[in-house]
Amino acid sequence: MPLHKRPAATVVESVTFEEFAMARLQSLLRYAVVLTGDRDLAQDVVQEVLARAHSRWRRISASDSPEAYVRRMVLNEYLSWRRSWQFRHVHAVGERLVDLDDARGGVVDHAEGVVEADALWARLSTLGRKQRAVLVLRYYEQLEDEQIADLIGCAPATVRSHASRALRTLRLSERERIHAEEKS
Repeated sequence: MPLHKRPAATVVESVTFEEFAMARLQSLLRYAVVLTGDRDLAQDVVQEVLARAHSRWRRISASDSPEAYVRRMVLNEYLSWRRSWQFRHVHAVGERLVDLDDARGGVVDHAEGVVEADALWARLSTLGRKQRAVLVLRYYEQLEDEQIADLIGCAPATVRSHASRALRTLRLSERERIHAEEKS
């Protein structure tokens, strides 16, 4: 056996950027929509990330998990996005959320599902970017606090604090909505 020949088992075939983008684009868009609350903004975020990922693909594809790397890029882009007006005015995406095939299962009344999704987005829009990101990473991405802390660049206790405050805000706004409905 020649000294320069590698065993076949150690040769790893890497995926091209184009193959990765085609296979993961819809998943990345869904993730960005949940983070931003706006499909158009999510498309902008993913487009920007994929443009940067393309130029760095050799390094990204050599990482342990290229998808996790790109998802982190999406999160970082969302957290640092400079169009502050759009972040302060998150638009309800109602029917688009229902189209995401969320974990609620089949919705008997489509209109009721849209109303609930709009109400949820209205409450989520009151949260700051980091609080919203923590909730998305915890409940949509199913990540542990330590993983979220690593992604956001803070301590796990800060993640728990963001989550606690965010959930308290959502509960308060839900109580106010129910109270207002009872009055009318």
